[in-house]
Amino acid sequence: MSIFYAILSSIFSSLTAILIKIGLKDINSNLATAIRTIIILFISWIVVFYTNKINSVNTIETLKNLNNKTLIFIILSAIATGLSWLFYFKALQIGNVNKVVVIDKLSIVFTIILASLFLKEVITLKIIIGIILIVAGTLIITLA
Repeated sequence: MSIFYAILSSIFSSLTAILIKIGLKDINSNLATAIRTIIILFISWIVVFYTNKINSVNTIETLKNLNNKTLIFIILSAIATGLSWLFYFKALQIGNVNKVVVIDKLSIVFTIILASLFLKEVITLKIIIGIILIVAGTLIITLA
C-alpha cells in the first residue's frame, strides 16, 4: 500500500510543478508559497475530520502527551518543509521546470545519505549504484 501512496505523491508532485509554474507568472513566489500553505492547512484539517481522527478527548490527550523531542522534530520538519517550498517556488519562477524538478529530486540522494547517518539505514551496493545513476541523470538533464 505504501507504493500506491508513493506513486500518488509522485503524480501530485509533478502536477504541483506544472501548475505552480503557470501560477507564478504574475505573483511573487514567497506570496504564492504563503497562499499555498494556507490552502494545505485547510485540506489537512478536512482530511483529519473526514477520517474521523479528531476525537476531542484523544486529540487533547495526544497533544498533552507530546514529549519535547517529538515536538522539536515536528517543528524542525515544518521549518525544513517551508524552506524547501520557498526555494522550490523561487527556482520554478525563474527557471525551467524540467531542470528545477530534476535538481529538486536530488533530495532522494540527500535523504538516503542522511537516513544512513541519522537513522542508521544501510546503504547497499544497489543503493550506491542508484545514487550514481540519479546524480548522472541529473547532470545529463541539467547540463543539456
